[in-house]
Amino acid sequence: QVQLVESGGGLVQTGGSLRLSCAASGLTFSIYAMAWFRQAPGKEREFVGGISRSGGSTRYADSVKGRFTISRDNAKNTVYLQMTSLKPEDTAVYFCGAEIRNTLTPDAGEYDYWGQGTQVTVSS
Repeated sequence: QVQLVESGGGLVQTGGSLRLSCAASGLTFSIYAMAWFRQAPGKEREFVGGISRSGGSTRYADSVKGRFTISRDNAKNTVYLQMTSLKPEDTAVYFCGAEIRNTLTPDAGEYDYWGQGTQVTVSS
């Protein structure tokens, strides 16, 4: 069955960096756009950024532009989220999602598969 497994979360101070990974199995990874979303307590899941099947196109939420970078390695079936200049408001559970239509939509409802999430906590 399809599995998306996130890793790399943790506790970091304001201004610090983390790199999240999402390893996929059970699907043809290279035909799916991949995205990162996050969800803070009491809030809806929000789009962080996405990357197209080939990696040639990316899209970011305004709140993370210039600080976060998405990349993928289709040979390793893995997508990454490099996060820098972290702020307390970045604290959330981060999820990766796979989208067959390759639109990089910010609508979580359009994603076909999800991982279980990894916690990122940024202390002030």
